[in-house]
Amino acid sequence: MRVFLGGRVAARIHWDESFARVLDDSRPPFARWYVGGRTNLCYNAVDRWLPQYADRPALVWVSTEVDRERVYTRKQLYDEVNAAAAMLRGLGVERGDRVLLYMPMVPEAVFTMLACARIGAVHSVVFGGFASVNLAQRIDDAAPKVVVSADGGSRAGKVQAYKPLLDKALGLCAKPPQSVVIFDRGLAPFEPVAGRDLDYDVLRRKHWGQAVPITWLESSEPSYVLYTSGTTGRPKGVQRDTGGYAVALAASMEYVFGGKPGDTYFCTSDIGWVVGHSYIVYGPLIAGQTTILYEGTPVRPDGAILWKLVERFRVNALFSSPTAVRVLKRQDPALLKRHDLSSLRAVYLAGEPLDEPTARWLSDGLGKPIIDNYWQTESGWPILSAQPGVEFTPARFGSPSFPTYGYDVRVVSETTGEDLPAGQKGVVAIVPPLPPGAMSTIWGDDARFVQTYFTSIPGRQYYSTFDWGRVDADGYWFILGRTDDVINVAGHRLGTREIEESISTHAGVAECAVVGVADELKGQVAMAFVVLKQAVPAEDLDAARALEGDIMRVVEQQLGAVARPARIRFVGALPKTRSGKVLRRAIAAVCEKRDPGDLTTIEDPSALEQIKESLQ
Repeated sequence: MRVFLGGRVAARIHWDESFARVLDDSRPPFARWYVGGRTNLCYNAVDRWLPQYADRPALVWVSTEVDRERVYTRKQLYDEVNAAAAMLRGLGVERGDRVLLYMPMVPEAVFTMLACARIGAVHSVVFGGFASVNLAQRIDDAAPKVVVSADGGSRAGKVQAYKPLLDKALGLCAKPPQSVVIFDRGLAPFEPVAGRDLDYDVLRRKHWGQAVPITWLESSEPSYVLYTSGTTGRPKGVQRDTGGYAVALAASMEYVFGGKPGDTYFCTSDIGWVVGHSYIVYGPLIAGQTTILYEGTPVRPDGAILWKLVERFRVNALFSSPTAVRVLKRQDPALLKRHDLSSLRAVYLAGEPLDEPTARWLSDGLGKPIIDNYWQTESGWPILSAQPGVEFTPARFGSPSFPTYGYDVRVVSETTGEDLPAGQKGVVAIVPPLPPGAMSTIWGDDARFVQTYFTSIPGRQYYSTFDWGRVDADGYWFILGRTDDVINVAGHRLGTREIEESISTHAGVAECAVVGVADELKGQVAMAFVVLKQAVPAEDLDAARALEGDIMRVVEQQLGAVARPARIRFVGALPKTRSGKVLRRAIAAVCEKRDPGDLTTIEDPSALEQIKESLQ
């Protein structure tokens, strides 16, 4: 569904000066939306709602890591953001300057992001705990005037010190910033660097009570730069505009998430990822909603913590990931029914393909609609999703439904570039112009933007998502995995996603990962790693073999003998990034006895060790 994103939709946000033209696509594939209009993300997220909701909760922070909570009204959020903006101004940050954040999930991170938007600075958030070499690359690429960080974060009860990682990164930088602001949580003792390191709380008190005027930006001016996770080589900074992003998020909060001002929205992501930018910070606040900032895991203190928070704060929409749900599948299913979820309209899941068994398990357990949606760091908001705020469409498990308004999405042939009919598998591509809110370019490198995204579809300047997909006869879309996650078994091209989907239908499987491994005879074979709902005792080899055979038969019955994995290995956990994506390339490298490469984003290194041990 592609609709004209003109004045009616753009009126959802405040414009200090009206735009003269909705779209300028005179230089394809670049697009400028709401040309000449002047607006500001911070004003739309904070100031705009003060007359109506000054005393209503705007930001709720819950940390099961440090057992603390804080609730900020819209007025209190306004005061904190102004103090942070005055702090940055005092450090010489001006319009267009960059500020890099290396922060845990704490309110001060949100204050700083909004403060950057207020003064027209460009923020770049790097996931807290990122390794020093990778952090240094991002600092050098963004060239921030100030870095804002913290002493440390906590994950699953384990403190991770940020300051030593940051210090090492700054030592590696070609041109490190002159000022570093540290928010001291008291988690990890550190020694400040004289003349460089400043205390967040000291600066906050110094600037408390100051009112910093809004810097109105032309719609196409950059709002932030976010580096894609898993980037190899030189970092790839996704650059986002201001006006188009604000409009896209404001519309999506109603059209996709069915929300309205005064609602409460809970996204379990991290501000280091695009979902956290769009649907923890900007989207809910721009839409006049309360947003929940959660520091913790879905299983600590127990597997009902998410549902407890939904009940306590009367959450209307919950946005999480398939990985989080697969983790919950290993918990007692009775936990899904422990709390009152009457306020909850639907659960939204994105970040990786959602398999049908997982979606069905959650839907049956909660008795709530499960809405799968598909998008990328580059798109900034959903490409494919059901849109209950536009029209009701029945969910189809395993499918992220339909293209959202503003996107012209096609399934095209990788060899000819031609559109493919229903039922055929091809590359998911978007016809330019990219809609409002999508990336406008790669930071500092327009040529790379064009080369990376718009040259791989033969004969057409289409944006490639680098994902396989297909559309069924009823128009429902299915994402089949990355185009580089295809294995060639004796001449048969198989998507690892399809094999994973089949394995996941077995009643004993909690989650799985399938990778292609080099084979002298067949070229490649599929190797599967499975986490069971109930682990088979390590010494019971007969039971493990029998279960492996059962799962093999499931795959053979559903996909044919050619898709049957060479082996199925049972492990206690899959190696994943901190955002929940399975590190399939690292698994494949271990299987082939190669260097797994950059493991900066790995959540639990012991999970990769389990893969190694299972192969012995």
